[in-house]
Amino acid sequence: MERLCNYLCLSPMAVPKKKTSNAKRDQRKAHWKRVAAKEAEKALSLGKSVLSGSSKSFVYPQDEEEDDEE
Repeated sequence: MERLCNYLCLSPMAVPKKKTSNAKRDQRKAHWKRVAAKEAEKALSLGKSVLSGSSKSFVYPQDEEEDDEE
């Protein structure tokens, strides 16, 4: 009985049924890199527009020191 409990109480790990092919692996990596590059480009573009002052869609609080000096 104890043996059966030990067998049933262990939580089985998830294992892949077959080896993923190199093409599928490379396809997944390429997709991830493409999405990451797109997000990085959007972040850089937003940063440039905020620094240039031409940002219309991104609202952020201005520093009080900048308002006092002008």
